[in-house]
Amino acid sequence: MSSTSKDAPPPLPEPLRVPVADSHTHLDMQAGTVDEALAKAASVGVRTVVQVGCDLAGSRWAAQTAAAYENVHATVALHPNEAPRIVLGDPDGWSRQGARPAGGDAALDEALAEIDALAALPHVRGVGETGLDYFRTGPEGVAAQERSFRAHIEIAKRHGKALVIHDREAHDDVLRVLREEGAPETVVFHCYSGDAEMAKVCADAGYYMSFAGNVTFKNAQPLRDALAVAPAELVLVETDAPFLTPAPYRGRPNAPYLIPVTLRAMAEVKGMDEDALATAVAANTARAFGY
Repeated sequence: MSSTSKDAPPPLPEPLRVPVADSHTHLDMQAGTVDEALAKAASVGVRTVVQVGCDLAGSRWAAQTAAAYENVHATVALHPNEAPRIVLGDPDGWSRQGARPAGGDAALDEALAEIDALAALPHVRGVGETGLDYFRTGPEGVAAQERSFRAHIEIAKRHGKALVIHDREAHDDVLRVLREEGAPETVVFHCYSGDAEMAKVCADAGYYMSFAGNVTFKNAQPLRDALAVAPAELVLVETDAPFLTPAPYRGRPNAPYLIPVTLRAMAEVKGMDEDALATAVAANTARAFGY
């Protein structure tokens, strides 16, 4: 198989001198074992990962994996696209659960009760990814998404855990709901996708902004402008693996070991020394997730 094959994992980047954390990854969606993924990441200076839940099965798995591995921390949630599937049904079986009938608000409440129980566990460091996604869910799903988002905010506040936000084409409404509910002490915008103007709003509120591999994409200048104004003490780095593989490997499978590629691109945008940014990001991630 040629190394340029779409399925070939990108090569190992040069190791970071200052170890950092991948603040948002999905090990359960990546090829290979957890041990392999963590060893490969550690070999290039990515010593810690935050494993993120998107549905009940994934949240249970995240909690179990974090309990088993010292350098894995978990977050648990129903993804914004999962909430409408629970309430309205999922006839196409697009998600990993296969086709599902409509369960209504009662089914959503039941699922949220389990997320609440998982969020109480000590190795679960965050509630997320939750939020709003107007890209994949149409207007009929908005009510379920918003109801679920508000419930996750309440859960995060009650357990004193970080709130990890998925915001896709829904910036104004995400910020509005946070204002209306009162944001938890720690808020992380995962795969930050706003502009520089929104970055200033987030910075004023003390929200963390986590940047993924898409900050390296050619068409992502607004994202780089946002990173440029985001205060160094509020910036995190993530893979969102297996998605959003950084350039020049876009389209190939992403994994935590590729964090150095994104971090180096970020340092350039911020006009910062690589080690200085890595030091800041490592401290920020530990502070945000309380480990």
